[in-house]
Amino acid sequence: RSSDLMNSRLQLERQLQMQNQMRERQMAMQVAWSREFLKYFGTFFGLASLGLTAGAIKNKRPGMFMPIIPLSFILAYQYDMGYGTFIHRMKGEAENILEKESSLLELPGGVPTFEIIEKARRAQSKFYVEK
Repeated sequence: RSSDLMNSRLQLERQLQMQNQMRERQMAMQVAWSREFLKYFGTFFGLASLGLTAGAIKNKRPGMFMPIIPLSFILAYQYDMGYGTFIHRMKGEAENILEKESSLLELPGGVPTFEIIEKARRAQSKFYVEK
């Protein structure tokens, strides 16, 4: 009995460790994607800013400069995701939700039970035979 409990505990610890490592790798990929996107978007933003500024000055139309404003918000957001404190703020907000607003996380209809899952499985199974 004691060895069964130890084996179950060891298996659970391994599963938790694997899930955490997978989560960390997925987050690392998201940050890496943001950094890579920032390189391309930063280049686009720089060229667009130069072109729009030159066009605004040449044509004496300051309105041509306006697209730089929303583009700068996108640039700042991408920078924050890749190099700033975005993830730390998001983690803090998630912790706040878990502690103070956990009702937002409740599933409609509650947590599925074994009985509900088994009933749905039986309804879909072509090979189900009642014993």
